[in-house]
Amino acid sequence: MSRFAGKVALVTGASSGMGAATAKRLAEGDARVFTAQRGKAGYEDIAADFADPDAPEQVIAQVQKAAGQLDILINNAGVMREGTVEESSLNDWHLQLQVNLTAPFLLIRHAMPMLRAAHGAIVNTGSIEGLGNNPRHPAYGASKAGLHGLTRAVAVDHGPDGVRCNAVAPGWIDTDLNEDFIDSMPDPLAFRAQIGGIHPLRRTGAPDEVAALICWLASDEASFVTGQVWAIDGGRMTKLSLP
Repeated sequence: MSRFAGKVALVTGASSGMGAATAKRLAEGDARVFTAQRGKAGYEDIAADFADPDAPEQVIAQVQKAAGQLDILINNAGVMREGTVEESSLNDWHLQLQVNLTAPFLLIRHAMPMLRAAHGAIVNTGSIEGLGNNPRHPAYGASKAGLHGLTRAVAVDHGPDGVRCNAVAPGWIDTDLNEDFIDSMPDPLAFRAQIGGIHPLRRTGAPDEVAALICWLASDEASFVTGQVWAIDGGRMTKLSLP
């Protein structure tokens, strides 16, 4: 499968979970894959901490120096801190807005000349918490709702340049973080069954299922798709709760 042959892709936050699954699929499709995160992902890794506002420009500069082009940008890096508005510190707020929203904005801004030249594709990892909200996630929900809005704005402004921009909005996905959370419960098996039961499909999602959607949106198969936020949540947001 060579649907990304000759293309250069950048995936942020690719050391595990959805980012790792996406980088793997892109590489299997013969893309040249750069990744940017604090750890290693096993491709052309760029060390980056997106809490640093200078990181996005530095990452894009390294891709440009090494490859001279960028066809696909996957903004996947993210962070979440729990707490109500009263419990959350200003630092918690700024961190989540910086990593989840400002860093994608800056990555897109600095990458746009290369993306415009390539008629490239951007896919942002949003969340169903940009559509609704779980308890005690004010900054996270705000950052993901903002990312969905940024997605639409970029699609509108840069569609005439041939640049597409979409977002995915995952629900409960079996990432390492979520698995650790389940394992911390008093009865992990019961909690896992409860979480699965809130979805019409009666299960949670796998990182590779999200990666499949991301890679389709990044591919030429989705050449007329832009400005959309694609929920991938096993039907969770569609199902009404019982009285």
